[in-house]
Amino acid sequence: MITRSNLAEQLREYQIRSKHDWASVSFFSSTSSFSSSRVHVVVFVIWELVILLLLVCSAVSLFFRRLQLAFILVCVSLLLLFCMKIMKQVRLSRNKKRRMLLPLSM
Repeated sequence: MITRSNLAEQLREYQIRSKHDWASVSFFSSTSSFSSSRVHVVVFVIWELVILLLLVCSAVSLFFRRLQLAFILVCVSLLLLFCMKIMKQVRLSRNKKRRMLLPLSM
C-alpha cells in the first residue's frame, strides 16, 4: 500500500540521488552523463589505473622479448576492461529500475 510517508521518503531519496551528478572522469567510459557517486568514480579510476599498469608492463615485457608474459598481461587487462564495462551496465540498469519504482506523478 502506498502511503504519503512512503512517497515522501522515495521523493527525498530521489532528490538526494539526483543531486549527486558526478561527471565520469573515465578514459574508457563510453558515456559520461550518467549519475554516479564519488565511490563509483574512484573505483572506476582505480580499475583504469590497474589496466594502464598492466598495459605498460606488457609493453616493457615486449621490450625484453617476453612474448608470453606480454600476451598474458594484455589478455588480463582486456578481461578487466570487459568486466568494468559489464559492471557499469549492471549498475546503470539497476539505477533505471530504481527510478521506475517512483510514481509517474513525481
